[in-house]
Amino acid sequence: MDLRDYLRVLRRQWLIIVICLVVGTAAAALVVLRTTPQYSSTVRLFVSTPTSDSANAQAYQGGLFSQQRVTSYADLIKGSTIAEKVIDKLALDVSPTTLVNQISASAAPESVILQVTVTDPSPMEAQLLAQTTAEVFADYVAVLEGATSASTAPIRVNIVDAASLPTSPVAPRPVITIGLGAILGLLIGLGAAWLRETLDTTIKSSEQLAEITGASSMGAVLYDSSAAKLPLITDLNSRAPRVESFRVLRTNLQYVDVDKASKVFVISSPMPGDGKSTTSANIAIALAQAGQRTLLLEADLRRPRIAEYLHLEPVVGLTTVLSGRMDVADVVQPWGEVGLDVITSGALPPNPAELLQSNAMKTLLDQLRATYDMVIIDAPPLLPVTDAAPLAAEANGAIMVIRHGRTTRDQASQARQRLDSVGASLVGTILNFAPDRRGKGYGYGYGYGYGYGYGSDADDDAAPPDGPTSLSTGKTDHAVATADPVSESAGLAVDSASAADADATASAPVDPGVNGERASTGPRR
Repeated sequence: MDLRDYLRVLRRQWLIIVICLVVGTAAAALVVLRTTPQYSSTVRLFVSTPTSDSANAQAYQGGLFSQQRVTSYADLIKGSTIAEKVIDKLALDVSPTTLVNQISASAAPESVILQVTVTDPSPMEAQLLAQTTAEVFADYVAVLEGATSASTAPIRVNIVDAASLPTSPVAPRPVITIGLGAILGLLIGLGAAWLRETLDTTIKSSEQLAEITGASSMGAVLYDSSAAKLPLITDLNSRAPRVESFRVLRTNLQYVDVDKASKVFVISSPMPGDGKSTTSANIAIALAQAGQRTLLLEADLRRPRIAEYLHLEPVVGLTTVLSGRMDVADVVQPWGEVGLDVITSGALPPNPAELLQSNAMKTLLDQLRATYDMVIIDAPPLLPVTDAAPLAAEANGAIMVIRHGRTTRDQASQARQRLDSVGASLVGTILNFAPDRRGKGYGYGYGYGYGYGYGSDADDDAAPPDGPTSLSTGKTDHAVATADPVSESAGLAVDSASAADADATASAPVDPGVNGERASTGPRR
């Protein structure tokens, strides 16, 4: 992984990182607030031997003797004996163990200075305990050395720095504690984000999709919370983000096999629920709106949905033709005012795979190629059943619909292998339900002079829960699909197609579906 991959992980998992950072900081702040302030007072002792000034050799030996004693005295001060004597002297109502835990002592290396520190919630109590501990220990040294009094002891302990009254607590330290809590929370957040990214095998970007399938991305369809109730682009305003997504897909699809006058494409997905049927229907509608002679063929003979979406007659259709009971012309149903023809599934057969691989199906495809510029086939999912792959082998290629955040890498890879096993060509992929990244769209707008703004519309779609975003045009709640595939010339074609749509709308009868109302939902007679 390079730096861009790490930045991509941070961008996708930023919420977890921020939550852990806030929790770590809040936990540290709570610890600071709930911790009782502690004050410490320090007293310094000087350990020496009573020797004559003229006896230099004896003074030197006495100094070494004192240094040896200092280390032992530091341990003795923290013992229970000294604590009991301090308690008796001050008449304290605490146990020796509690007082021992408040006392600390240290000796400077190669010196005879002994430092005693006492910590207590009360600054005055800390000062009193430190001073008393030093005084008690100074008297106790004579007993340790076997002398009858302090004046006759071979070692003397004198207080050189009396205990001072502390003015500020030594614990807690808010800046350090909260800083450490924030750093710990950040590290936990980064670890959790990386773990989630590692365990999450779903596809989240067109780059991932292209790397896994080896096919270029034809574009992305933005998430639309109203898609379940308004599945067709004719149900939306012509400037809605989802409508613009399919205009981009339409343009990119026209650049596939440009030398062929008639093309047949199979649209499928690895698993059910990825949105292949609505994608097929909307691509066919967008092609028909651009003036292409387009036919939408419903070849999902297991769970057909096209007839339901378009409100067409489902009884007669593909299976009726394949069984030889009717001709193609008899089952074609015109839809709407855009010039789209549709063949629904017909009655559901017990052997859909055999029908789709029959000679009658091949003959039907040849007839449709001779009649239409574009034939869009809504096929079953690739992994649960084997219907779609052989059908794609008879077409110009397959287009795979991948659902953002749901389709896994293994599913996409296995779907590609299913197509390769029958010699079918994967001409491109579509990332469906893609989140709308705020400010990541094409901020310059469309048209180069034909452009139109994105105004606020009542039927604009809400962004997905994981990141509501919009196009950086100064307006709100609008965005367009990000199309990866066919270089800048495709972008220019989008502009021309959009302009052509606008001109056609101005010169032709108004299509109620394009203006935000439902288009004609029955076949033209």
